[in-house]
Amino acid sequence: MSTAQLIDLRSDTVTQPDAEMRRVMATAPVGDDVIDVDPTVDRLQRTIAEVLGLEAAMFMPSGTMTNQVAVRLHCRPGDEFLCEEGCHIYNYEQGAFAQLSGTIARTVIGRRSVLSVEQLQDLIRPDNEHAVRTRLLCLENTHNRGGGVVLPLENVRSVTGWAKANGLACHLDGARLFNAVVATGVTASEWASHFDTVSVCFSKGLGAPVGSALLGPRALINEMRRHRKLFGGGMRQSGIIAAGALYALEHNIPRLQQDHVHAQLLADAVRSSGVLQLDPEVVDTNIVIFRVDTAGWTAADFCQAAKQRGVWLLPFSRRHVRAVTHLHIREEDALRAGKIVAELAASGPQTN
Repeated sequence: MSTAQLIDLRSDTVTQPDAEMRRVMATAPVGDDVIDVDPTVDRLQRTIAEVLGLEAAMFMPSGTMTNQVAVRLHCRPGDEFLCEEGCHIYNYEQGAFAQLSGTIARTVIGRRSVLSVEQLQDLIRPDNEHAVRTRLLCLENTHNRGGGVVLPLENVRSVTGWAKANGLACHLDGARLFNAVVATGVTASEWASHFDTVSVCFSKGLGAPVGSALLGPRALINEMRRHRKLFGGGMRQSGIIAAGALYALEHNIPRLQQDHVHAQLLADAVRSSGVLQLDPEVVDTNIVIFRVDTAGWTAADFCQAAKQRGVWLLPFSRRHVRAVTHLHIREEDALRAGKIVAELAASGPQTN
């Protein structure tokens, strides 16, 4: 079966720009964004800053870069930041905070990936020459390894309020922040208002081919720009890709609700299988994670069998499989994928 025929649920990063997005990208006005200003990049940065209610934004190639620039903004070599143990910054960015900025992470296991003040309040290091300095709290919303869970707003308020009262800066990895917006009705500006810096991604649920933005106070923009250059993120006529991100931002936020509905269809199929287990059991947004060892499978074998049947899934651990809905997944795709997942669970690995 060709990849074009597969229902690709590996990630919401697999989307392709449609004809109108390609047209907008091809005709975007551009400039050299390193030595001067690219007008389309400038428009994107102003637009996303307005949406999040923050002073300034900096366009960068990836969410990894925006997160790592944020860590570098708030920490110096030898400093420490606090984060949930399953977060993207800690698990999926090669420990770049250590390699590039000389910082360390102190991880805390959240309850359904959510941290509480009670878990954090004794973790700030004492101010003496033997200890690293605790400088930063990082949260992720929605939480990828947590199955797309939305952090409760009251929890975000309490945890960031505690952090600021104790002299810590706060950074939000909001790669899928707009999924949280659509799932809860809480505005992006309300979520962002509790953080010093916020990273958002345009190439996940919003469907742009490239790019993320780091947002924060205007006073930090020159430092953002320096660190972006250091990490190799200064781009010349980047308005071509910024135009795709801008189009996605202006057109694709409301339709994220469809992704959430389609994820529920997949989750229902997992529940109805009787042998697979959702982990977590509640699906908030567009990410469905389920255990396959309960049906006798390894994740790799299950994904291979599913691919042969026309559904492309991602092994998320030896026992877990991840499925992520996105703008190319229709209702009939979600229903078909769910049917195949349930059939594989019922048949068991010995017959495949």
